[in-house]
Amino acid sequence: MTTGWNFHELYLWHETGAAAQFFQPSLTIEPGEHAENAATKRRFRNLMEVSGLTDKLAKIASVAVSEDDLALFHDRDYISRIKTLSDGRGGDASYLTPFGHGSYEIACLAAGGTAAVMDAVLSGDVGNGYALVRPPGHHAERAQGMGFCLFGNVPVAILKNRAKHGFGRVATVDWDVHHGNGTQSAFYADPSVLTISIHQDGLYPHDSGFHKERGEGKGEGYNINVPLPAGCGHGAYMSVFERIVLPALYRYQPDLIVVPSGFDASAADPLGRMMLHSASYREMTRMLMQAADDLCGGRLMMSHEGGYSAAYVPYCGLAVMEQLSGIRTHIDDPFLPVFEGYAGQPLQPHQADAIARAEELLGGVE
Repeated sequence: MTTGWNFHELYLWHETGAAAQFFQPSLTIEPGEHAENAATKRRFRNLMEVSGLTDKLAKIASVAVSEDDLALFHDRDYISRIKTLSDGRGGDASYLTPFGHGSYEIACLAAGGTAAVMDAVLSGDVGNGYALVRPPGHHAERAQGMGFCLFGNVPVAILKNRAKHGFGRVATVDWDVHHGNGTQSAFYADPSVLTISIHQDGLYPHDSGFHKERGEGKGEGYNINVPLPAGCGHGAYMSVFERIVLPALYRYQPDLIVVPSGFDASAADPLGRMMLHSASYREMTRMLMQAADDLCGGRLMMSHEGGYSAAYVPYCGLAVMEQLSGIRTHIDDPFLPVFEGYAGQPLQPHQADAIARAEELLGGVE
């Protein structure tokens, strides 16, 4: 079955302004480039083109979601505020989430791209798929944007497609280095969505992503956070998948698996302190594909989130796309021998202890 691929040039036109990584310039902060800029996504798209893989995928068009679609998750006053600011000169969705003129429409297109890939997977038009969207979405909460995210691409896509397809259970596996607080908040009381977030402990947001956040009401037990100590590499993440992610999925038996896909847990990322490489992302994708084959007819889709190394995100992304499609290209990751050789790539004792604490959360999943 063909792999779906969504990209739109307008995603790259979302404007985050001049910044010193994420602080706006002032008399004491020299202007520079915002960390969430178009380069990583553009270079990912470019490497896909150079590899020849793009031509072998099913192109899925972006169709902007409506205000009513956004309101399935977001507060209407918040939606209106973002639209009003976007119609003018732009503004800030919250602390450290700037956007420019026209970003409302682009964010609606990004949420629509995620929803379109999900729809194609659920309809059987493609076997799996990837939405290379921007702005990202997994930090956006009901009434505020956060962490460079305006709207919750994955929550909106799930709720929109649930209304269309009437499916039962969905599992999200967020491997971005930052906690997926927005996706968590969307389904915190909903047992029909299992949310799993693997992230660097205490990185962002500082006040979320803890073991104790397990869901509430009927959703209690269906939110699993795996906060990992800084410095985790391939071995730690493989252990998380083997001991937590896969057992949770097989217990839960979802109808669809969704990955908020950030590449900022890589060894090259400026906003994280983990050590993954392209082979790590390839193997995590393989394991999720096997679970999807066993549990839900192969239905697996990914929506792009973070990743701020313009040099390295493309190789991680290409590895995922090669695995999803089953097509190996002629492109080799030039960084891989370096990152695989880093000391500390195998699972360390203190990392195993942290994983064991998170493993205790499996008891709440049925």
